[in-house]
Amino acid sequence: MKTITMTELKDRLGHLGKDELILDVRTAEEFAEGHVQGSRNITHEDVADIAEELKKYKAVYIHCRSGKRAQVAVAELTKLGVNNLVCVSQGGMMEWIEKGYPVVHS
Repeated sequence: MKTITMTELKDRLGHLGKDELILDVRTAEEFAEGHVQGSRNITHEDVADIAEELKKYKAVYIHCRSGKRAQVAVAELTKLGVNNLVCVSQGGMMEWIEKGYPVVHS
């Protein structure tokens, strides 16, 4: 499993291809309060439901609030044979917001 920081994710934002996905595994309520532009939301408890779909991407960047749920999601998906995962295992949205990076509200 590859890991990156939220700053590295921000640096990649403008260069992501259609075959790359940012997956936010926080709750729907947390996601609505603010999320990374272009990210998709599914809770870490439900990622197994989309494991097959995720296999079609070149890379799936998984993050949460601080990194713990992202690690849980990556572990679950890895067990299911998804091997294109990049875990944002430290900082998460807390760091994103603290650094003043752009946030989308829904």
